[in-house]
Amino acid sequence: MTGPDARSRWSDHQVELFVGNLLRYGVMLAAAVAIAGGAIYLAREGRLPADYRVFRGQPPELTSVGGVVRGARSLGGRAVIQLGILLLIATPIARVAFSLIAFVRQRDRMYIAITTLVLALLLYGLLGAER
Repeated sequence: MTGPDARSRWSDHQVELFVGNLLRYGVMLAAAVAIAGGAIYLAREGRLPADYRVFRGQPPELTSVGGVVRGARSLGGRAVIQLGILLLIATPIARVAFSLIAFVRQRDRMYIAITTLVLALLLYGLLGAER
């Protein structure tokens, strides 16, 4: 196939390379953010004594995406660690979103429908559960 139609479609190999790099760099970014958050947390609260007799869950402001982002902007150590975890969760979601774009460019209707459903479910699980 030649012409503009052939250039607008992506080969399976191109998609695989991009998805592989997306996953690799997404995990590395998530790890770097979580490590930075750990360093911030230890620098600010590392000398405080630990009380292992009482379980304390996450503060309410760190149980939503918006709260984590607000906390990370103020460089709260726990919030930055949580942001790293959110980035780790977002990496495969970004992979599904990119796959959807690739299937649209390849004009594969069945995979477009399946991937759209999967992406909607993932986004609902991440963002819709906040309410």
